[in-house]
Amino acid sequence: MITKGQKINDRYEIIRSIGEGGMANVYLGYDTILDRNVAIKVLRGDLSTDEKFVRRFQREALSASSLAHPNIVEMYDVGEDNGIYYIVMEYVEGKTLKQLLKKRGNLTLSEAIDIMLQLTDGMAHAHDSYIIHRDLKPQNIMIKDDGQIKITDFGIAMALNATQLTQTNSVMGSVHYLPPEQASGKGSTIKSDIYSMGIIFYELLTGTLPFRGDNAVEIALKHMREPLPNVRDFNPSIPQSIENIIRHATAKNPKNRYDSAREMHEDLLTALDDDRMNEAPLVYKYPENENEVKKTINNTKKPKKQVSGDENDDVNNGNNDDDDETTEEIATKVEEKEVKKNKKIIIILAIILGVIILALLFIFLILPMISNSRSVDVPDCEGIKVSTCEKRLEDAGLVVNGKIKSKASEKIKKNRVISTSPAKGKNVKKGTKVTIIKSKGKDTIELEDYTGENSIEIKTLLETKYGLVVTIEKKEVTDNNSDVSDDTIIGQSLAAGTKVKEGDTLVLYVPEDAKLFVDMVSEGWTKDDVEALCTEYDLNCVYTPVETNTYSEGKIISQSRRVGSTISKGSSLTVEYAIKPKKTASPSPSASASVSPSPSSTADTSTTGNE
Repeated sequence: MITKGQKINDRYEIIRSIGEGGMANVYLGYDTILDRNVAIKVLRGDLSTDEKFVRRFQREALSASSLAHPNIVEMYDVGEDNGIYYIVMEYVEGKTLKQLLKKRGNLTLSEAIDIMLQLTDGMAHAHDSYIIHRDLKPQNIMIKDDGQIKITDFGIAMALNATQLTQTNSVMGSVHYLPPEQASGKGSTIKSDIYSMGIIFYELLTGTLPFRGDNAVEIALKHMREPLPNVRDFNPSIPQSIENIIRHATAKNPKNRYDSAREMHEDLLTALDDDRMNEAPLVYKYPENENEVKKTINNTKKPKKQVSGDENDDVNNGNNDDDDETTEEIATKVEEKEVKKNKKIIIILAIILGVIILALLFIFLILPMISNSRSVDVPDCEGIKVSTCEKRLEDAGLVVNGKIKSKASEKIKKNRVISTSPAKGKNVKKGTKVTIIKSKGKDTIELEDYTGENSIEIKTLLETKYGLVVTIEKKEVTDNNSDVSDDTIIGQSLAAGTKVKEGDTLVLYVPEDAKLFVDMVSEGWTKDDVEALCTEYDLNCVYTPVETNTYSEGKIISQSRRVGSTISKGSSLTVEYAIKPKKTASPSPSASASVSPSPSSTADTSTTGNE
């Protein structure tokens, strides 16, 4: 498990996790040599021993390392460190197109065209380098705050001049963006990426996917058979030129698609020109599916025979039955061929199903009866000494694995047997190797002070690694921690140094949703408003009157607390409020020099709260 602060190859320091996938996890890291943040993709631990996934993971680095384009994520480094396979890439601050679509729904026409221009430009560069992405989807496209996009995840990319890697390569990718030829296992070309870009363009404009289903097979079949919904049905204000670009890119027959990503890019550049906005709907040059092929056959007439006399009269009178019968005969043969093909498939499937049923009967019924005389039940060793367990296993005709495993246990004494693998009572063949699992006693850990750490990361660590039951509760903040974020730990139910074990409970406290000080002057607060606030939050408030004609009486003139700071229970607040200037007679010079101010003329200071 990759943890915060861990260093890979003694160079890349892990800061936090930023994403998880089926094959790899991605972390935000820091390059200690070049002093920059990087994205580190690490092959999942359970796949690092699988040679196929390691090759595919390394192939991603090789595929993308040759690409240098502003719309493709830059690859920095690739390597292996103590069984950890990693790729170091450019760190892109932003969100994926999928996240943007979930937040916004559909995008505006200008936004969608800008994104597609960048996407087609980047993919044209990849295709020029003989690289097919094969998994284009909004989840693999990052968008920065300034609108620039970055294409990521060339994990299943394939070099155009490379040999076939695996038989399943042709069907890899996300089914919602999968071109028909990939869904049917015919392999990928640059036109496969063009189809995926057409689906992405459709989703950017509508906020929805064109085909949905209960499972991946159903969706793939819709990509192969059903026509793409018209984007103008969703929004009639979208120009026909844009509709034509989407139809051109998502044609089911690759012959009807753009020949290159560059051609699609150039079409996008002129899509909003006045002479193109209302162009005629696109008509495909080639049939899109088998039904259209059949229709073409049925509409094809056999050349008429050269006839004369009565025969010519028959033709002129419309009695061309021979031609009609010939056309129907062709169509019938095509249909019969399809029926025979389907019957053949059904027969093959029936044979395979029969073989599977016979094999299952043999495995679960016949084989156990044959081998029953040569099998034994694994003895119960729970709670006994390891040496005693070994003897029991050997007496039963089983082989003891020399590598004994250890595991923490609450109820089994240290160095006594917890269990075996296979488990007790399991019926196995004589000679089967059995592993003994012994107790290493109660497994305790010493808690640290987690104040200031991210509560989600600490909860995940303590639960997955140590088996603690961790809950997160909100707690009112004090002045000392009023500026911490919502997920930052401000306290814990058990003090640092406390020893705990699996199953123990720990509460982590995070700041509750706090009220913030507002600009009392600009919002026209009065002394009464402040007194109500101080009473509600038990604040130590000091009120200083100021004689002025600038503000209405009782209005707040200034406040000691910064606008936007957190209101914490027991904190102090000083405000100045307006009072009318006192009217006094003008004294003679001698009188004013001899009269000292009375107590009532000094600033009236009152307090509420805890004073």
